Amino acid sequence: MKEPVVSIRNLKYRYRGEKTNALDGVDLDIGSGEFLILMGPSEAGKSTLSATINGLIPHFHLGIKKGDVVVMGRNTEDYTVAQMAEIVGMVFQDFEAQLFSTNVELEVAFGPENFAVERSEIQRRIDENLNYVGLEAARSRPPSTLSGGQKQKLAIASVLALKPKVLVMDEPTTDLDPVSKMGVFEITHRLCKREDLTLMIVEHETEEALLADRVALLKDAKLVKVGPAREILTDVDLLESMGVKPLGIPKFFKNIGMSDLPLTPEEGIQAFRSCGAKVSSTAYHNLVEKEKAALAQLKKPIIQCKNLSHTYAGGIEALKDVDLEIFEGDMVAIIGQNGSGKTTLAKHFNGLLFPTDGEVEVDKKPTKDQGVFKLGQRVGYVFQNPDHQIFSEKVFDEVAFSLRLRELSDADIKDRVADALQAVGLTGFEEEDPFTLTKSGRQRIAVASVLAVSPDVLILDEPTTGLDYSEQRSMMDMVRRLNQNGSTIIFVTHHMWVVAEYAQRAYVMKDGKIILSGSTREVFSHGDTLRKAFLRPPHFVEFSHSLGFTFLTPEEMINCLEGDDN
Repeated sequence: MKEPVVSIRNLKYRYRGEKTNALDGVDLDIGSGEFLILMGPSEAGKSTLSATINGLIPHFHLGIKKGDVVVMGRNTEDYTVAQMAEIVGMVFQDFEAQLFSTNVELEVAFGPENFAVERSEIQRRIDENLNYVGLEAARSRPPSTLSGGQKQKLAIASVLALKPKVLVMDEPTTDLDPVSKMGVFEITHRLCKREDLTLMIVEHETEEALLADRVALLKDAKLVKVGPAREILTDVDLLESMGVKPLGIPKFFKNIGMSDLPLTPEEGIQAFRSCGAKVSSTAYHNLVEKEKAALAQLKKPIIQCKNLSHTYAGGIEALKDVDLEIFEGDMVAIIGQNGSGKTTLAKHFNGLLFPTDGEVEVDKKPTKDQGVFKLGQRVGYVFQNPDHQIFSEKVFDEVAFSLRLRELSDADIKDRVADALQAVGLTGFEEEDPFTLTKSGRQRIAVASVLAVSPDVLILDEPTTGLDYSEQRSMMDMVRRLNQNGSTIIFVTHHMWVVAEYAQRAYVMKDGKIILSGSTREVFSHGDTLRKAFLRPPHFVEFSHSLGFTFLTPEEMINCLEGDDN
């Protein structure tokens, strides 16, 4: 490794009022020009470690810090956050907290202006960085009019405009579509090499970690292992024990007995052909036919869109002639790039929005004739950010709120709250303050508050955003159980592995239109069309498709290998 730019020695930190350390004896060096990815489950200490690099800890957050963090010769104990900002850039997980200017161009200019950069150089940096994140066409727009993903890109551009020597990004791609996410990592990787920028990124998605020089794994406030990306990402057992999602390709080959594990689709194809394994065409045919038979049972439409169009104030056309059917018992994913119209479409299903043109029907009645209160009993909606939905001081009151609005009896309310909390695994939390729970816990409360009304349809907008792999898996397993018990599920997501493993069907959106629909397997077999929508199937699906099949999980493929007894 090159000369360390960041040197951390025996770092311990405990937040004020907490009984345990958020960091406990961390030692880490990051070399000049290195690209390090920090991974681990929620509450591992990743964001805390990030905040020590630019001096937010110890100067902003209150707590007890021991040990040293030295960045380019500056011990963060001895320099203010403003002084550290000369060399360290920070992109926060809550990217919206970084945006405050009246238009995109001014947002990017703000930092350089405060460092007295010449006007011509500021303009050059604006142009360069808006081009880098793909926001050139939005330079005159207010940040408030951007999609969540576009706001995140703007936050990254604003920090890059300061030309930091060290860049720390705390889950910067959480809200980005898969192609944009990979684009951020690819371009940042090149920038790192070209400009001698040292980069540390906190990230949950393992496919994005392939471009890193090294990966550091953090759990329970301790640094468990640091090593080259290939070494860490092929250690399937270690990743699973850490609560980090292993890549599908090395997991598949490990489970069929290989020791030298491939990582990428290209490596996987070569390894598969050389190891002598073969897919049974009969087993694959049976798998597909069984899936078709299950989908054929979905016969009764519950939601229908007919030539649906929606134009927001100011003439922004968000939906254009959308035709769609959701059936009773469906488990449907709506996917597409940021700003493609996914959330706008979903909000039409329960009357949060009404068509500008065309029709949306629930139970064969136009939504505009039913109203949001009546529709809310039939179609429940869980927002992307549970904190936008939760406001009560106790979990019981939060889940009971809509039931009280509907003037149910106390006994009925008690029973329904109990059933809803049991469904989301929160029995016993009735007296807790919702905001003392993790984001996963708050997400479950939001789901429970909707379930209490007993809707037949449940819409979840990005239900796994901001959750670690174990929490994502737990959330989606719960949603699947609800579907198996009769609920119709519609979810919006950027996580393609979630679509592959949980959705029966998928609708792909681009520029307000549905450009592809069908079973999840059918949709993921159209890689070229998905890329036009700025999407990409999981690596494992791409690998299997290159072999002439479309498997959604390693387990599916293993069960279809010739000679397999399963």
